[in-house]
Amino acid sequence: MPKYVMWRNYCENVTEKHAFYRQAHLDGVAKQKEAGLVITIEPTQDLTKVFGVYEAADEATVRQAIEAVPYWQNGIWTEYEVKEWIQAF
Repeated sequence: MPKYVMWRNYCENVTEKHAFYRQAHLDGVAKQKEAGLVITIEPTQDLTKVFGVYEAADEATVRQAIEAVPYWQNGIWTEYEVKEWIQAF
């Protein structure tokens, strides 16, 4: 199954704004991980970007997953980019 790499941007003042949605967001991502869709999602140290790896039948499935979580729906993630990843090793 294809793998996809995703980069997302955080909103300004993310540490203040994300707290209200954090548990619902983590629960949603955990369900996606249990389903085998999410391999990993992690923030950068400076909390400006989020990196993720997905495994899905197509890019549309990845985009649906990204847009289904509270951080996207509530503006914590402000934009994202998805690219199919060709694993060489």
